[in-house]
Amino acid sequence: MSKVVPVDEFIDPEWYPGWRDLDPGPKVFDAVIPFEKKDEAGFWVLDFHHPYGFCPLSFGLLESGARLTQITAERIPLPPGRGLKVRMAGVHSYASEVPITSPWLIGERAKRAQQTIPAMIGSFQDDWAAAVEELKAGLERFESLDIASLDKGELAAYLGEAYDFCDRSWEIHFDLMYPLLANYAGFLGICAEFGIDASQAPALLQGEDTKIMQVDRALWDLADRAGEEGIGSIFASNEPETVAAALDADPAAATWLAEFREFLERDGWRTEGIVNVMMDPWILDPTSPLGTIKTFLAAEERFDFDAARAAAIAERDQLVAEIRDRLTVEERAVFDGALAAVRSANFVWWNEEHNYYIDLRSHIPIRLIGKAVVMAAGASDPEDVLFLFQQELMELAAGERQWSDLADLVVARRKFFEESTAKRGEMPKVLGTIPDAINDPVVSEIYGMGPAFFAALEADGETVTEMTGIPAAPGKVRGRVRVLLNARELHRIEPGEILVCEATSPNWTPAFGKIAACVCDTGGSLTHAAIVSREYRIPAVTGCAIATQVLKDGDLVEVDGDAGVVRIIERANTD
Repeated sequence: MSKVVPVDEFIDPEWYPGWRDLDPGPKVFDAVIPFEKKDEAGFWVLDFHHPYGFCPLSFGLLESGARLTQITAERIPLPPGRGLKVRMAGVHSYASEVPITSPWLIGERAKRAQQTIPAMIGSFQDDWAAAVEELKAGLERFESLDIASLDKGELAAYLGEAYDFCDRSWEIHFDLMYPLLANYAGFLGICAEFGIDASQAPALLQGEDTKIMQVDRALWDLADRAGEEGIGSIFASNEPETVAAALDADPAAATWLAEFREFLERDGWRTEGIVNVMMDPWILDPTSPLGTIKTFLAAEERFDFDAARAAAIAERDQLVAEIRDRLTVEERAVFDGALAAVRSANFVWWNEEHNYYIDLRSHIPIRLIGKAVVMAAGASDPEDVLFLFQQELMELAAGERQWSDLADLVVARRKFFEESTAKRGEMPKVLGTIPDAINDPVVSEIYGMGPAFFAALEADGETVTEMTGIPAAPGKVRGRVRVLLNARELHRIEPGEILVCEATSPNWTPAFGKIAACVCDTGGSLTHAAIVSREYRIPAVTGCAIATQVLKDGDLVEVDGDAGVVRIIERANTD
């Protein structure tokens, strides 16, 4: 009999106050709504992409994203699934596949996919280059905008364009992501046919430079320059939140600050969360990059990016040679062709590259213009915009609603958000009926839901001494655990610690230069933690399901990235 994790605790017909009174908007297959009892028959995974939860303003972006997964999965089409569906447990989102169970329909969709996906892969390089130009043009338009000079009518117009731009950015995201993942799944099929271990496949794609890695190198350069300018003591004697003021107050920091501001103008348009409108970008709140520079200054030595990349490339090339030596002439030709295709349309590279333009950036105009709209309408706090749903904000901008109609709702919603957000660490990793496996290979890869994941869910966390997950990056190391639930706490990590988290995203990348290993609840071999761990040459195990619940700060563990095993050596003294 299948194990069932009840949803009863999270059934909330009202949800955010006033939400039920809104127009639900367009539906494709499945709208984003709070849990209902009937959802217990499905299987839902706490979405690691959004550890901060969803305020009303960000909920509209979640709805758009879920809708676009369903549209894109149907257009390609993906044979076994129609994208993702989402349910809300308070402010926290749970995702599930939209399954297709008919063998006949799966077969027919596979025929269509075989006609469309090769062409998409063949044109990927040109399509992505064109997409980057489109994204850069949109980003430049909004990031150069003098919002303070706009009147109410102009604010309303730009707000509509900001939503359109964000939607278009995520349309590009899924239009490219799904074919890339489907192509990679096909490559895994060829690997299986030739007896190649699936865990080796991601290493065949490593060693490529990305925009995210370039930003990380720039942060290390700034740390080096701070040392050269003799201002390291300012960082050492201040917390990340007070470094900026201390630097401004010290004339010795003037030259370095000018360089730092140039960095922010170039690379500071990004937030500390994926599509998170609750945060200002680095260029407006530099606490995060300054905190990262502080930790880099405290490191014994700079991370050697060149050596790490050379090692990744050498490992990749050696593995390709070893595989080819085992194959027949005919098999080698097939393998070479498939490898060329997944390298040309390289998801491992693109997964980091696209974040620079889309995931961490495309939503920022909505936040900044939205703050101006509510202040023009009479709000006393620009952050009140977070507690308006998209429809309400658009109506307020157009003069169809008054701030006085919304002020009480904002207060009630803020209270709901704060109470629900505080429960993130207690949220079940899954809800509903736990299956033996997930049919959709894309969903399975994104969330790392292999056999070990489901076995861990069946285990009693109190008695766990060893966890098995996905061998995401090779190597074996011992270290003390640091459990983090979001990237805001990255400054807490000490060099040599084992990062344990739900999953990581590009804003976590700077930490990989000082941690000894990474362990994640969710995510497959192509997710951020796996990709970056391989590039930084540290072990990683993903898809452990319950790591953040089983492990505590200070536990001594051994992370075996080759076997995909995390062993608890010694529990921390909690007295």
